[in-house]
Amino acid sequence: MNTEPEGGALARTGSREVEHVGPVLDGELIDDTLPQPRHRTARRRFARWWQHSSRVPPWLKSKPQAVQAAKDGVVWVLKSPWRYLGAVVRGVVVGGRWWRGWVKVRDYRTAAEESDKLADKFTEIRELTLFRWKVTGAVLAILALAVAVVDLVYGADPLWIAGGVASVALAVLGRRKDGNPGRKPALAGPRTLTWTMDPQVLVDAFRDAKLIGKDEALRLVERATRVGDGWAITVDLPATRKAADVVKNRDALASALAVDEVQLIVERVRGNGGHAGRVSMWVADEDPYSKPPVRTPLLGVSRWDAWRPVPFGRDARDRRVDLPLVWTSLLVGAIPRQGKTFAARLAAAGLILDAWVRLYVADFKAGKDWDAAGQVAHRFMSGDEPDHVLTLVDWLVELVGEVQGRFRRMRDLDDLTCPESKVTPEMSRDTSLNMPITAIFIDEVQVPLEDRTPVVVHGKKVNAGEYVGELLTWLAKKGPAAGIVLVLATQRPDSKTIPSGLRAVLGSRFALRVMDWRDSNIVLGEQMNTRGYDSSRLLPSHKGVGILRPDGATAAGADVLATTVRTYYMPNEDWQTICQQGRALRMEAGTLTGHANGQDTRLTLDHAAVARAIGAGTTPAPEAATPAELPEPLASVAAYLGDDLDDGDREFVPTAELVEALDVEATAFGRQMGDHGCRPTRDRVQDADGTVKRVRGYLVAEIRAAIARVSSGDYDDAGTSRDGAG
Repeated sequence: MNTEPEGGALARTGSREVEHVGPVLDGELIDDTLPQPRHRTARRRFARWWQHSSRVPPWLKSKPQAVQAAKDGVVWVLKSPWRYLGAVVRGVVVGGRWWRGWVKVRDYRTAAEESDKLADKFTEIRELTLFRWKVTGAVLAILALAVAVVDLVYGADPLWIAGGVASVALAVLGRRKDGNPGRKPALAGPRTLTWTMDPQVLVDAFRDAKLIGKDEALRLVERATRVGDGWAITVDLPATRKAADVVKNRDALASALAVDEVQLIVERVRGNGGHAGRVSMWVADEDPYSKPPVRTPLLGVSRWDAWRPVPFGRDARDRRVDLPLVWTSLLVGAIPRQGKTFAARLAAAGLILDAWVRLYVADFKAGKDWDAAGQVAHRFMSGDEPDHVLTLVDWLVELVGEVQGRFRRMRDLDDLTCPESKVTPEMSRDTSLNMPITAIFIDEVQVPLEDRTPVVVHGKKVNAGEYVGELLTWLAKKGPAAGIVLVLATQRPDSKTIPSGLRAVLGSRFALRVMDWRDSNIVLGEQMNTRGYDSSRLLPSHKGVGILRPDGATAAGADVLATTVRTYYMPNEDWQTICQQGRALRMEAGTLTGHANGQDTRLTLDHAAVARAIGAGTTPAPEAATPAELPEPLASVAAYLGDDLDDGDREFVPTAELVEALDVEATAFGRQMGDHGCRPTRDRVQDADGTVKRVRGYLVAEIRAAIARVSSGDYDDAGTSRDGAG
């Protein structure tokens, strides 16, 4: 080995001084690793073969499987006497039925009936029947005599041995076997899923639900194991059968298993370990949502990181479900008194406990549910008047300008600080950059979206509700990358309240109980009811239970489309405690601003620049086209269709739906619509159960054209079109 010192104690390189720390050594790398002993290599090969061999049963490969197998063995031992006794009784029944058929000459009688010679053979049949009765009596007498002689000569031991042998023979004869008479009761008892998850029960349930054919079976992927308060099992369906159909028909499978559908969780196994025909099932012992709710775990923490998913609730298997909020948005929908505000406050609680998060809170319920958030919110208001809607407009305009400013500042940052055009955790906590995570919570968002107060945008007059919808849609599209979190809650999840363009860009959805499948689809997404997710089927007693469609991974896995969740319980006293803790954290970090710090001032906003950015205000709302001034029934139809009339997402509306919604007489309604140039036609629509049928209705384009003609004055005073239409 050679050594070669380089330079002296100090060497100068330009204007920098480099201190020499020692000689630089040149040498050859020698691998002096000792060879592994042969017995260790053999042991590793044997262990590898043991884990991957198909000849070794699964319960010998892992401790959980071994424990489960031991439990199954104990259960089998405990139940074996009763099973043996049942098999003996069934054997006696089977033997008795065979003897009864033999003594009545059933085979001979059947042959005579088939040949139409029963009358001619009647005498022979009667003589043969009497003969077999005599044989039976003689055999019984001989057996009784033999028993008496054996008992007299040899004692009772041979009789016990003979009785044991006879019971074994009867048990073998009476063993359960499909297709044999006498093995199943003629009148079945109550259907119950045995707590050991009998595979045959599962196969029969799939057949009864018509998810597999009578000659098809399931392939066991993972044996039934105890998970929480229920049983979990994974099976493969027969070829050409799809797991999506099992998820869609979960109610039929629950009926076949004789459990409530809330006790049955069916999921398609995806990723590397799954395929289109692999199904994972979990069956609860009882209603998993009947237990008392669990308080939020955020009460036990001193602070939280907003970049971590927020603890949101627990699923049916009692697994914790966390909700990611950064880089996404959330829509919460439900009918009143189902826990909508509680769910939105749970999402806010994790952000409140992060001192670097800036909060905007608008409570259009005008109650006290959100009052405690005023201690930490940068902007806060509570009320449902038009002035509050206009204040929200100013907030949203401010946020749009903030997002634009953040993107401009990101362009000037180096790739190390800002690798992409997204806010990073380090950027959100750098006070010099001024890009904190900013969350806006709007409860009862239908109030501002339905407001018709006129506002002037870019020199043109538009409705405040339409402008709010355009601002929220723009923020939901571009805001998440800039650190804007949008959380909307509404008790009117319908197409007229939430614009389709806004719904389409909201990443996460949470639907508590709603009235029908249409409202559920509006919150969760189109066709979600056909995939087995319908929040209108939740029970009224399940407060705080809803279907979560997250924009990110949950405890159920990143590939799970949606999951039913029971939110954590956070009463007002806990909510106030969290808000007080959030205020203390902000005061310590020096991030208490705006309303919470008593610094509310009138905003200086550039509405014109924001309107140009989002494309709002380009089409003014013509005064002649407002629904209130349209002739009937166009005014009622326009009010009912709402945003669907302008967005173009809906092309056809059935007549029955309009008649029911407007509470009008069908014949008169059709005549009045015809007077305005709207002729009914036929189109295909899909029912809640997925069936498609042809119904009569109106094209939305024709309704829109009729409204345009009325607005432009193409109708005379009698309501007849000037160009001859109608």
